[in-house]
Amino acid sequence: MKYLMLIYGNDEVWGSLPDGDLATLIGEVDAFNQALRDSGELVDSQGLETRPRAVRMVDAAPVVTDGPYLEAKEYVGSYFVVDVDSEQRALEIARSYPGLRMGTGIGGGLEVWPLMTQDGAGS
Repeated sequence: MKYLMLIYGNDEVWGSLPDGDLATLIGEVDAFNQALRDSGELVDSQGLETRPRAVRMVDAAPVVTDGPYLEAKEYVGSYFVVDVDSEQRALEIARSYPGLRMGTGIGGGLEVWPLMTQDGAGS
């Protein structure tokens, strides 16, 4: 079963972290990712550039604008995909994400999305 983990961030919060705390967090996330690679559960992990685009229909034509589509202080800053035996394992991984432990609001939260298989069923 594959799950997409969306990691939310907030520039104001991330920018307020002391350099040492940010370096510690980056090291913990790198170790977290490596442990998932070593277990064979990590499918992919990437940070996202801060220049998203939104595409939506306006007067029957697709229009590209600066994104994200929704106005919010928090945004998806990175993601990872895991392939695990159960939703329980996916949630265990999500709860252990280092950014969540750095303090209230630091990581902005994390969403867990089950991915569909090619036949349209849940993973």
